[in-house]
Amino acid sequence: MSTIFISFEGGEGVGKSTQIRLLADRLVKAGYEVCCLREPGGTSVGEQIRSILLDCANTKLSPVAELMLYEAARAQLVAEVILPALSAGKVVLVDRYIDSTLAYQAYARGLDKNLVLAANEIGCAGLIPTRTILLDQDMEAGLQKAVGDGADRMEAEGRDFHRKVHDGFEQLASEYDARFVTVPCQEHKEDTHELIFAAVADLFDERAARPYEITEELLQKIKAEK
Repeated sequence: MSTIFISFEGGEGVGKSTQIRLLADRLVKAGYEVCCLREPGGTSVGEQIRSILLDCANTKLSPVAELMLYEAARAQLVAEVILPALSAGKVVLVDRYIDSTLAYQAYARGLDKNLVLAANEIGCAGLIPTRTILLDQDMEAGLQKAVGDGADRMEAEGRDFHRKVHDGFEQLASEYDARFVTVPCQEHKEDTHELIFAAVADLFDERAARPYEITEELLQKIKAEK
């Protein structure tokens, strides 16, 4: 059985976690075992690193130190959760992965891209997603949505920084076009989900292709989880 590992990428506020939950729900109903994860995080160690990375008090964190912390969290997640889940035949959906590190630390922070690529190789142990969904939305709209309840350290970076992140993702989607699928965010979550499923449908059998209804109960659950 081939492994299915899908990463979701995009700037702030594009709705990655919501779309992961919608896809996971569809796949579970179709009989698949699904593991949903986020970066940084997903493990006890990773969540502790996440708190350091997103704490606005850590204003003196250097770009290289930031990069190494992201890779440390990733290395733990890959070893502790992702590889075992894939080995068990589960579908793995992850909110951010190696491409976020390139977009944020290389394109936006300005670290040498080859340095970030080398760090990624160590952090992910060579594990590359089967497919990467890039959720594309107006940068200003996404950022405004993300900081509505208060900004974390990364969200609080200036608009120029987030514009570079957005442009970086576009460059990555072009460079790795065999793996990336860019999905424009729609007004309704359900419509975005259908576009995402169309982009990954070939990875699944006919069970998942059956007509699927996103319930209001699920949408309320997603809202409550945020």
